[in-house]
Amino acid sequence: MIEKGQKINDRYEIIKSIGEGGMANVYLAYDTILDRRVAIKVLRGDLSGDEKFVRRFQREALSASSLSHPNIVEMYDVGEDNGLYYIVMEYIEGKTLKQLIKKRGSLTLSEAIDIMLQLTDGISHAHDSYIIHRDLKPQNIMIREDGSIKITDFGIAMALNSTQLTQTNSVMGSVHYLPPEQASGKGSTIRSDIYSMGILFYELLTGQLPFKGDNAVEIALKQMRDDIPSIRKKNPAIPQSVENVILKATAKNPKNRYADAKEMHADLLTVLNDERMNEEKIVFKYPEHEIEDNTKNITVVKKKTEEKIQEVKDDKKVKEEKEEPEEKATEKEEKSAEDKSLKRTNRIVWILASLFTLIVIGVVTIFLIIPYFSRTPDIEIPDVSNLSVVEAEKKLKEEGFEVAVETKKEENATIEAGKVIKTSPAAGRTVKEGTVITLYESLGQEKYEVVDLAGENSEAQKEILETMYGLKVTIEKRTVDNPDDYKEGEIIDQSVKAGNTLVKGDSIILYVADIEDVYPNMVEDGWTIEDVEAFCEKYNIKLTIDYEATSQYTEGTLISQSRSPKTPIVSGSTLKIVVAEKPNVTTPSPTPTPSEDEEEDETVTSPSPTPSTSPTPTPSTSPSTNH
Repeated sequence: MIEKGQKINDRYEIIKSIGEGGMANVYLAYDTILDRRVAIKVLRGDLSGDEKFVRRFQREALSASSLSHPNIVEMYDVGEDNGLYYIVMEYIEGKTLKQLIKKRGSLTLSEAIDIMLQLTDGISHAHDSYIIHRDLKPQNIMIREDGSIKITDFGIAMALNSTQLTQTNSVMGSVHYLPPEQASGKGSTIRSDIYSMGILFYELLTGQLPFKGDNAVEIALKQMRDDIPSIRKKNPAIPQSVENVILKATAKNPKNRYADAKEMHADLLTVLNDERMNEEKIVFKYPEHEIEDNTKNITVVKKKTEEKIQEVKDDKKVKEEKEEPEEKATEKEEKSAEDKSLKRTNRIVWILASLFTLIVIGVVTIFLIIPYFSRTPDIEIPDVSNLSVVEAEKKLKEEGFEVAVETKKEENATIEAGKVIKTSPAAGRTVKEGTVITLYESLGQEKYEVVDLAGENSEAQKEILETMYGLKVTIEKRTVDNPDDYKEGEIIDQSVKAGNTLVKGDSIILYVADIEDVYPNMVEDGWTIEDVEAFCEKYNIKLTIDYEATSQYTEGTLISQSRSPKTPIVSGSTLKIVVAEKPNVTTPSPTPTPSEDEEEDETVTSPSPTPSTSPTPTPSTSPSTNH
């Protein structure tokens, strides 16, 4: 057992365990040389003892380390330390797609397509490097808070290719996504990964797996012979174009599938185009279910029977040639001997034919009949929920069951940590004595370790916290002194500080800067009339322009605005601006040019009397009458 603080290869210091699986345990570790956090996956002891597997694991992991793609987890190192075989990789904060599906059920169509586009892009890169994953499933795909995905376990998946069906703890997780050709032992191609991605796409959109069964063999048989259920029957809102992608990817005959991940990626890019939404259901070019293998088997049995008969005849001929009769028999005796020999030969042939017939019947019985009889119920599985793992194991063994070596652990809000949640097969079912029972141990209620969200988008973080962690999130605005320093919706504080833990149902408040659209200082900022008109059009503001004749400002300069700077903008309101224009100037009458004699009189301050045609009357002291 690897403990906290333990160092692997004197370099990777273990911080904590972050996952357990049938093949390896995963730990968060600190790389003391490169000063970074990493994920280190350590192979389990049973696999570490298989030298052939270890060699293949190291070879394939090193090969996968050459992959460099934003949707593939980067591998840093592969090594061994005192019998511990490990692989060091990029540490991804997030959850597996399986965990996301378990929490949310089906995803939205846009979410599922986005994930599939990333997945096909990453797998396409791997295929270009001649690397086939062979074990694509939601458990091997991480999703981060920003919605980006990372494909994991390339090295382990490839190394397990020849042994995974014999691994009790891994087969049930993998067989649900197992292509028919792999289930029948024909090996893997790039189209095998295509099939697994089709099953995964189905699960993203429905929250369910298309094929279910009581054991791995039953599921594998369904993968080979049963058509995938119609996704549109489950959800008629899904377009036919989307169902066609799933049907083509999960075709039983690899010839009917996408040629490669690039082709599937290109199809997904246009799957929601209007012209494709109601396209016809796909029709395959090649037959989906072929009987080639059965024909071959019959031919082989027939050929072997014929070969055996000929072998008997040849032996008889050789024996007759070697035998020298001491006395010559009569024709009657020779004929009688020949008849006896022929009868003997026919008897042998009949016996051999019967023998092969019995063998064929026996094989058919073993593979078709016996499995059905093996399901005969003998013992009812007891309910061991809420018992400790030790108590549950004891009770099950007393009842005659075998208990899985590896106990699976799950988060549970109602059953305390260390207690059993359920069993597989489920309690109450009747099964054969000696059936292996898997225990599901509770990790307690899932806890979310709060991180510092300052600077993040509030709406995006709200969706993540609600959907992935089940928290109740409230967004509140908070007045700030310098709103210009913040973006719209940017988190500036939170009610629960980083480092604390929350559980499903807990509440957290995300505070964002109160940034309202306000009027700028158009006058001081030197706005033109065109600037103001564009502003008013943007915010649906009625604009009124007054002009003021003044020599104080340049013509066209904004003198004033009716809405004060920093005043909130209200759509439909009115803004009045005053713009400077040139003052009206009266043109003076032309002044006569003075003569030379008059130039000296320029200093006269009062004008000379205006001459008239009649003399001006001289006023007198006595009253006079106006004429």
